[in-house]
Amino acid sequence: MAVPKRRMSRSNTRTRRSQWRAQTPDLVPIVIDGRRALVPRHLVPAYKRGLLRLEP
Repeated sequence: MAVPKRRMSRSNTRTRRSQWRAQTPDLVPIVIDGRRALVPRHLVPAYKRGLLRLEP
Protein backbone atom coordinates (compact mmCIF):
# COMPACT_ATOMS: atom_id res chain seq x y z
CA MET A 1 0.00 0.00 0.00
CA ALA A 2 1.36 3.42 -0.93
CA VAL A 3 2.08 5.66 2.02
CA PRO A 4 2.86 9.37 1.59
CA LYS A 5 6.29 10.44 2.85
CA ARG A 6 5.13 13.86 4.01
CA ARG A 7 1.99 15.40 5.37
CA MET A 8 -0.37 16.56 2.63
CA SER A 9 -2.10 19.90 3.01
CA ARG A 10 -5.84 19.97 3.62
CA SER A 11 -6.56 21.68 0.30
CA ASN A 12 -4.53 19.09 -1.64
CA THR A 13 -6.30 16.24 0.13
CA ARG A 14 -9.73 17.62 -0.69
CA THR A 15 -8.78 18.34 -4.27
CA ARG A 16 -7.52 14.79 -4.72
CA ARG A 17 -10.69 13.32 -3.24
CA SER A 18 -12.94 15.49 -5.39
CA GLN A 19 -11.59 13.97 -8.62
CA TRP A 20 -13.56 10.75 -8.09
CA ARG A 21 -17.11 10.71 -9.39
CA ALA A 22 -19.71 7.98 -9.00
CA GLN A 23 -21.46 6.86 -12.16
CA THR A 24 -25.07 5.83 -12.44
CA PRO A 25 -25.48 2.15 -13.35
CA ASP A 26 -26.69 1.18 -16.83
CA LEU A 27 -30.34 0.19 -16.54
CA VAL A 28 -31.51 -2.59 -18.84
CA PRO A 29 -35.17 -3.42 -19.53
CA ILE A 30 -36.08 -7.04 -18.74
CA VAL A 31 -39.39 -8.91 -18.66
CA ILE A 32 -40.02 -11.36 -15.83
CA ASP A 33 -43.42 -12.99 -15.29
CA GLY A 34 -44.94 -10.58 -17.82
CA ARG A 35 -43.70 -7.53 -15.91
CA ARG A 36 -41.25 -5.12 -17.49
CA ALA A 37 -38.65 -3.52 -15.25
CA LEU A 38 -35.40 -1.58 -15.51
CA VAL A 39 -32.58 -3.23 -13.57
CA PRO A 40 -28.81 -2.65 -13.41
CA ARG A 41 -26.92 -4.58 -16.09
CA HIS A 42 -24.78 -6.56 -13.63
CA LEU A 43 -27.91 -7.84 -11.80
CA VAL A 44 -29.75 -9.17 -14.87
CA PRO A 45 -28.50 -12.78 -14.44
CA ALA A 46 -29.63 -12.81 -10.79
CA TYR A 47 -33.13 -11.63 -11.76
CA LYS A 48 -33.37 -14.23 -14.53
CA ARG A 49 -32.34 -17.06 -12.18
CA GLY A 50 -34.87 -15.94 -9.57
CA LEU A 51 -32.33 -14.97 -6.94
CA LEU A 52 -33.78 -11.44 -6.86
CA ARG A 53 -37.42 -10.50 -7.20
CA LEU A 54 -39.07 -7.42 -8.67
CA GLU A 55 -40.69 -5.04 -6.22
CA PRO A 56 -44.49 -4.76 -6.58
